Amino acid sequence: MKQFRQYFTFASNNTADTLGINVLNLGHNIHPVNKPYPDIQHPDSYYFEWEKGRSLKEYQIIYISKGEGYFESNGLPPQLIESGTIILLYPGIWHRFRPKEETGWEEYWVGFSGAYAKYLLEQECFNPQNPIIKVGFNTEFLETFSRFIALAEVQEASYLKLSSFLLIQLLGIVYTSVLLSNQKKSRKEEIIDQIRNEIHRKWNNHIDFEELAKRNNLSYVWFRKTFKEVLGTSPNQYHLLLKLRKAEQIIQDSNLTLSEVAYQCGFESEFYFSRIFKKKMNYNPSEIRKKNMSHPEF
Repeated sequence: MKQFRQYFTFASNNTADTLGINVLNLGHNIHPVNKPYPDIQHPDSYYFEWEKGRSLKEYQIIYISKGEGYFESNGLPPQLIESGTIILLYPGIWHRFRPKEETGWEEYWVGFSGAYAKYLLEQECFNPQNPIIKVGFNTEFLETFSRFIALAEVQEASYLKLSSFLLIQLLGIVYTSVLLSNQKKSRKEEIIDQIRNEIHRKWNNHIDFEELAKRNNLSYVWFRKTFKEVLGTSPNQYHLLLKLRKAEQIIQDSNLTLSEVAYQCGFESEFYFSRIFKKKMNYNPSEIRKKNMSHPEF
């Protein structure tokens, strides 16, 4: 896949300010392996050198959906960042982060300010000195970000106000994730979370779930039943939906043919990929490309 960066800045927004929240910028990037970070396309006002780090004048949510890396901040020792991690940045707090050279990473981010944002992020469950939140693969989070980017591309008359509503939705997901992470998980949930993370790491590979259960010292019957109990779907269906969501994102963010996307996402053929995509997502994958062509980037 090509290196990809999509970055939007938002104009001053009095309507959104009345909601107590103001979206400042938004972006998505797939940073490839063995490349310096940040890359040369990084916005000048946010570029930083690793040795110096940086601090911001705004809040930012950064979601690492794929890959691994490192994060450091005032009062916080170096942290390993895995896929499925949110980094919550506060104004005036020094920090630095980068992906591992051997993995690269995929990142989404949004910068914002406002009284409501300040109120929410000063709640007891949040800690500016410990801004790492592990949420795993969160389809709702990714879908909201995708809608956010699509809205910024089109810039319809109401996009500034709608962008604030989408940001509030993202913050709600983050807030809920923090509250849930503070609750003690059952042993069942811990086991399924561990296996779900492995599925996410190997999302475009064939996964033998019976073998996966065996490697984790579980019977397949217990594993399948418990997986569905915890996540509401079977392991196979979860893995399939994961691949389809990733395929949708690749189609949006690249010029790969549908055949290349199908291969990259582990499907046996373009025909099977298109058929199962239509069945599960209720629209054809080719419609994504047509929509993008009708709304070119600005």
